[in-house]
Amino acid sequence: MMFPPSALDLVAKGHLAHFIRNLVSEQLDLSAIVNSYGEERGYPPYHPVMMTALLLYANAVGVYASRRIALACEQRVDFMAVTGMQYPDFRTISLFRLRHLEALKGLFSQVLKLCQKAGMVKLGHVALDGTKIQANASLRKSMRYGDMKKAERRLQAEVERWFEEAQRIDAEEDRKYGADQRGDELPDWVADKQKRLEKIQQAKAELEREAKAQLEQGPDPTKTGHKPKPSGKPSDQVQRNFTDPESRVMKSSHGFIQAYNAQAAVDSHSQVIVAQSLTNTGSDAHQMIPLLKQIVQTLGRQAKEVSTDSAYCSDMNLKALLRRRIRGYVATDRQDKDRRVSRWVQAMRKRLQQGGWRSRYRLRKQTVEPVFGQIKQARGFRQFLLRGQQKVAGEWSLLCTAHNLLKLAVLAG
Repeated sequence: MMFPPSALDLVAKGHLAHFIRNLVSEQLDLSAIVNSYGEERGYPPYHPVMMTALLLYANAVGVYASRRIALACEQRVDFMAVTGMQYPDFRTISLFRLRHLEALKGLFSQVLKLCQKAGMVKLGHVALDGTKIQANASLRKSMRYGDMKKAERRLQAEVERWFEEAQRIDAEEDRKYGADQRGDELPDWVADKQKRLEKIQQAKAELEREAKAQLEQGPDPTKTGHKPKPSGKPSDQVQRNFTDPESRVMKSSHGFIQAYNAQAAVDSHSQVIVAQSLTNTGSDAHQMIPLLKQIVQTLGRQAKEVSTDSAYCSDMNLKALLRRRIRGYVATDRQDKDRRVSRWVQAMRKRLQQGGWRSRYRLRKQTVEPVFGQIKQARGFRQFLLRGQQKVAGEWSLLCTAHNLLKLAVLAG
């Protein structure tokens, strides 16, 4: 070759890398990110527009960890086409994502509006669903409040006994070797037990603080089912995770996991995500109304039809659909047919029975469930990388934005 090749020449013209790079640099408003670098010290070593395009492209092709993104920038020509053959290290990528998580979260609405302009959002039928995604924490690192009290007493007595034993050994060694010789350091096994005791005491105090706050505020409206009267003291069964305290133990198709509940509303016309959210509450019942409000806030109008599974079936949600003049198709499987149910549930059950196999409810499975399959199976996202509900919500928003970008790329291609 007479001239050194460019990374752009090694990637086909219609490639996704070119599409996302051009869309981010030409059509997205990144002023919230770019303006944060307007300091006299100068600009960052890597342009924030390039870094944003890199994160979106990485999410679109199933590369999520900052170390793997950095490695791809050095080894894959498609990543080189996005970065212009620049090689940010993993720490730079990780810090950029953390610093601008809220601004990156706001890109979801911008990309969604681009999908709307492209005619991909019809809002004729929207399907809602939630999926449990593993948190960056292990289920084994959770402990019940009752177990915390027992472990605290046991460890406290054990640590005190070991402190006494350490002091006895120190005194004996002082007599044997002299008082000027070192020998006052505690053994590692004492330090480890002490550290675990401090962790348990911290988690126990946080649970007690939450129970006291709940007593002052009253029952949590986001909780469904039986609501025990707040007593100001945590139940012995309530759990706390030491790694990510804001994650919760949730039931999934693979059993109980330490997780977050990711929500999505998907347009049936092109499987574009029109609303998304994330919660640490296992129930889906209280997630429908916020998703419906988000659709109106972003797109300026409401969906004509909405379908959901039985997890969303409640009088509150059925009334909300009627008030908003949305024709709903909500499964009633979890409502006990042997006991008396409300007239709203009865009306919904009758609507689904009359439609039979031709009911519009059939669109739910082919609309929202494939989206979760594409994110979790096709692009391999099985566990969040960040910790804390606010950060994880930003991570989920970034995933949904990348999903919509892929839908736009298919239309453009």
